[in-house]
Amino acid sequence: MSRRTLAILTLTCAVAVGNIYFPQAIAPLVAAGLHLPPDAGALVVTTTQAGYTAGIVLLVPLGDRFPHRPFLVTLLVLTGLGLLAAGCAPALPPLVAASALVGLTTVAAQVAGPLAAGLVAADRRGAVIGTLLSGSTGGMLLARTFSGTLGEWLGWRAPYLVAAALALLLAASLAVTVPLTAASTRRRYPALLAEPLRLLRAEPELRRSCFYQAAVFAGFSAVWICLALLLTGPAYGLGAQAVGLLALVGAATMLCTPVAGRMVDRVGPDPVNLVCMLGVLVSAAVLAAGSLGGAAGLAALTLGTLVLDVAMQCGMVANQARVYAVRPDARGRLNTAYMTCAYLGGSAGSWLGVRVWSVAGWRGVCALLALLAALALTRHLLSLRRRATPRITMPSRTASG
Repeated sequence: MSRRTLAILTLTCAVAVGNIYFPQAIAPLVAAGLHLPPDAGALVVTTTQAGYTAGIVLLVPLGDRFPHRPFLVTLLVLTGLGLLAAGCAPALPPLVAASALVGLTTVAAQVAGPLAAGLVAADRRGAVIGTLLSGSTGGMLLARTFSGTLGEWLGWRAPYLVAAALALLLAASLAVTVPLTAASTRRRYPALLAEPLRLLRAEPELRRSCFYQAAVFAGFSAVWICLALLLTGPAYGLGAQAVGLLALVGAATMLCTPVAGRMVDRVGPDPVNLVCMLGVLVSAAVLAAGSLGGAAGLAALTLGTLVLDVAMQCGMVANQARVYAVRPDARGRLNTAYMTCAYLGGSAGSWLGVRVWSVAGWRGVCALLALLAALALTRHLLSLRRRATPRITMPSRTASG
């Protein structure tokens, strides 16, 4: 795979993931522009995210059924048309319908990962996964800033129209840049949909990667959803903008994930997972000091969220490298199982975090993060111990013996 191809795929990941997040910043502008109540714009955000979850389950497995290049081009063209329809929507119902289409089809990042993993040698796979993940992280972080600034200048329709143009330009670029690959299976669609669950039952390496990411992402989601409550509460008395500024600290992960990928190529995913889980535990201890308030507490929150973001994303590089090595012919279905488990973990963490906050406050949320990281670490150490313990084979009895 050439550097140009990797750059195009990284940009594809950034744009595809950014399409999920940029509506969050312009939801109030949407409501005002369509003369709706202020909370009506949130429906657009929710619909886009729900469509994305459905796309992971319903479309990503087709990456094993169809050649990657035409499949990626088709997804981006549909995404571009959905964004164009959203930008021209005259009322909320067609905007919601277009947002559902955008969410459903903007899963190109989940297709680009298995494609890139198959185009490089095993000793370069981690570095490539880390580079693609840095693109996804950049798209997630910069999309809100991009859409918010552009929306304030030119209105809420402008971010949709610009995003549509980017998606269609990327589709044209991918059509002439990405090598043509063959489909890895001819299974019918119903069988493909059932395959991720079967792989979860059959592949222990997939199961433990899913457990690691679900546990850590649950803690990550619990921290970030409660961080807004902490910063806007009596301890700090800041506005919602402070949460957005703190989120920009996570931009450091764009530099760290490629490094983590190269480490995975050198020493394997298990040592990288170990360091990342220990990093999550350290972040929980640092974040707990954020309950003190003031400048010291804010510094602890900044450092703690930085360590947490880097540890979570670098751990994801290790997990995906392990997952893609399980079955080269089923990487799309493996990625569907992995990402579904990760998002289920994140959703459960958000739900649990709010409830822990109401009972035990910020320190309780940090304790929840530490507990989830400890569960993942315990599972990982047990796995390493089993691998290190040599098997003793008993000699078979013979008639003379």
